[in-house]
Amino acid sequence: MASVETAAEHERILREIESTDTNCIGPTLRSVYDGQEHGLFMEKLDARIRNHDREIEKMCNHHFQGFVDSITELLKVRGEAQKLKSQVIETNVRLQEDGKVLIGSMEELKQCRVQQRNIATTIDKLALCLPVLEMYSRLQEQMRAKRYYPALRTLEQLEHTCLPRAGQYRFCSIMAENIPKLRTLIQDTAMTQLRDFLESIRKHSDKIGETAIKQAQLQRSLDSSITLQPKALIGRRGRKEAAAVTESSGEGGSPLSEQDSGILDVEDEEEEDVPGAQDLVDFSPVYRCLHIYTVLGLRDVFENYYRKQRRKQARLVLQPHSNMHETLEGYRRYFNQIVGFFVVEDHILHTTQGLVNRAYVEELWELALSKIVAALRTHSSYCDDPDLVLDLKNLIVLFADTLQGYGFPVSQLFDMLLEMREQYGEILLKRWNITFRQILDQDNFSPIPVSTEQEYRQYTSQFPLQDPELEKLSFPKKLPFSEFVPKAYCQLKEFIYACLKYSEDLHLSSTEIDDMIRKSTNLLLTRTLSNCLQYAIKKKNVGLAELVQVIINTTHLEQSCHFLEEFITNITNVPPETANATKLYGTATFKDARHAAEAEIYTSLNAKIDQFLQLADYDWMSAAQSSGGLTTSDYLVDLITFLRSTFSVFTNLPGKVAQTACMSACKHISTSLMQLLLDPEVRQISIGALHQLNVDLKECESFARAGPVAGFQGDTLLLAFSDLRQLLDLFTQWDWSTYLADYGKSTCKYLRVNPHTALALLEKLFKPMKETSRKNVVLAQFKKADRDRQKLIDAVIKQLRNLIAQHHA
Repeated sequence: MASVETAAEHERILREIESTDTNCIGPTLRSVYDGQEHGLFMEKLDARIRNHDREIEKMCNHHFQGFVDSITELLKVRGEAQKLKSQVIETNVRLQEDGKVLIGSMEELKQCRVQQRNIATTIDKLALCLPVLEMYSRLQEQMRAKRYYPALRTLEQLEHTCLPRAGQYRFCSIMAENIPKLRTLIQDTAMTQLRDFLESIRKHSDKIGETAIKQAQLQRSLDSSITLQPKALIGRRGRKEAAAVTESSGEGGSPLSEQDSGILDVEDEEEEDVPGAQDLVDFSPVYRCLHIYTVLGLRDVFENYYRKQRRKQARLVLQPHSNMHETLEGYRRYFNQIVGFFVVEDHILHTTQGLVNRAYVEELWELALSKIVAALRTHSSYCDDPDLVLDLKNLIVLFADTLQGYGFPVSQLFDMLLEMREQYGEILLKRWNITFRQILDQDNFSPIPVSTEQEYRQYTSQFPLQDPELEKLSFPKKLPFSEFVPKAYCQLKEFIYACLKYSEDLHLSSTEIDDMIRKSTNLLLTRTLSNCLQYAIKKKNVGLAELVQVIINTTHLEQSCHFLEEFITNITNVPPETANATKLYGTATFKDARHAAEAEIYTSLNAKIDQFLQLADYDWMSAAQSSGGLTTSDYLVDLITFLRSTFSVFTNLPGKVAQTACMSACKHISTSLMQLLLDPEVRQISIGALHQLNVDLKECESFARAGPVAGFQGDTLLLAFSDLRQLLDLFTQWDWSTYLADYGKSTCKYLRVNPHTALALLEKLFKPMKETSRKNVVLAQFKKADRDRQKLIDAVIKQLRNLIAQHHA
């Protein structure tokens, strides 16, 4: 079994050796030597080799004849090959000789082709470099000409288009290095021009605003039947130019002109048309800088810088001068600067795309409006000249209309003008107060004499006098009132005109204007004119004649109030019967003044009477005399004479003023005489003094019966002296029995005698009799008549005291 297995193993190894690459036979041989039968294996290996040799020999024997034949044929071919080689060598030699010229030509052709390719390459490179050089040359020219926006566009094209195509050359590198520097230079130069522009418009905003306001004035002067918006300062021509420039700038063109920034000189121009802002201001620095910063990608930086600088300028413009309120020119300069500022902003808004927007401009305007209103309120409060206030109002209206033409809301300005209307009214009232006082001070308080028809018509044209009876009188004649009446009436109309002037152009309705005028006129009547009349009435050294003339004057002014109503209606076209229409209070004003004058007449008349009564010098202890031997006191004669002359002047007084004055004077005389009797300083009175007073009282009663003033019925005026008359009759007639018996009855003869008064006077009469009794040592020495009289007086005194006690109970 072992030999069979060994033989099989050797067979396998031999097959493996035959089929395996010699490089891998090592492991196979190692397995043979690892076994114990390697001798046997060698034998088998030799046997196998011999077998293969035999097979090889058989194969060689089989192909030997073919091999010999092939060798024989090969030897034959060698000879032919030698011949062929000789022929080829000869042919090659000939070919080499013949090709030397062609090879030289080919070398020359090759060199020409290389040169031609180099030339073409050079031309191509130059074609790429020449535009770079041309563009850089153009860039230098634009920089020298200060045409920075086209230079920036050239720079962009050079950097992004031409240089990348040109390739890496040294000059290209130098250019590329200079591009950021040039860009920075353009940026800085544009910003410098913008700063110059901002400084220029700040300095010249006054001129810009003045021009805009002039255009607004021209617009307002057009036919009022044609409603037109105020022509914008930035005219159609200017805005179209700016819009065209903005469009063309997108194609690489330069915005507007390349002039320096600033205000153009138009002072020497004498044209019919007012120059527009585009004629006054060169806006190209703004457009140029905007486009430059847009191309640089810094538009937001530029917008923020521009808006910040303009806000600072706005604050400066809106800060008024401390003495602005002193002259109208100060206000005009202030308004011109503000208008100039917003005209520029409006132009920038409409000619640039987004540099400023509507919200930004409206925010600036809101800020400006609040500061303007505050400044005007403060500075106008210092003004006390109505003409300056009126001019200021017109200037504010023009200022508001100008800015309204640019789309700015100005309602707050008109609201402020209505507030200023109150201040204007107060200033007018102060001026008219001075005017009325001057008229009153210059007035002679006497009727106006007119000697010709022309003079009469002159006065009636100033004051609506309607007196048919006066017109029938021949010249010369006198108007019933003094110079104060036509002058005051004309001043009232002037005041109404002044109020109307302020109400113009405030966009108020006729009803509102009418209401404002009527309210202001009422203030003039009820406060100013009333105070002036009171001043004229109350001032010192005003005579009764002057007071009488004041009453006549106020009566005629009162009658003229409805003419003032018609005058206001005619200028406002608002009928007085309109609902809620304010009525004039002139009638009440003149009535109050007339009543004050009447009261002053009564007071002055009584004061004059007091002056006469101070001259009274009664001898209260005079001896008893018969009334026939007594004469009227001198002071009373003078007083009656004065009253007669005074009341003769009262004939022209309206109503019952004369009757009231006469009655008041008589009552005052009666009361004063009664006070003389009851004066505590007069401790004793004789019956003779009562008789003298009785004579004076009769003179007064005679004056009253004579009717110094027409209009009294019967003996009405005598009632003023009835108290004193009954008292004197009681004492002079010594009718105590009647008085005491009828006291308290309506039919009592001495109804007006008060027990207090009778007792006081009786005690003054009784006192000298008591003192006389003390001087007499012996009572028996009294006469029987005196004792009886004494008893009667004591009885009367006792009864009078009982009456007084009953009255108190």
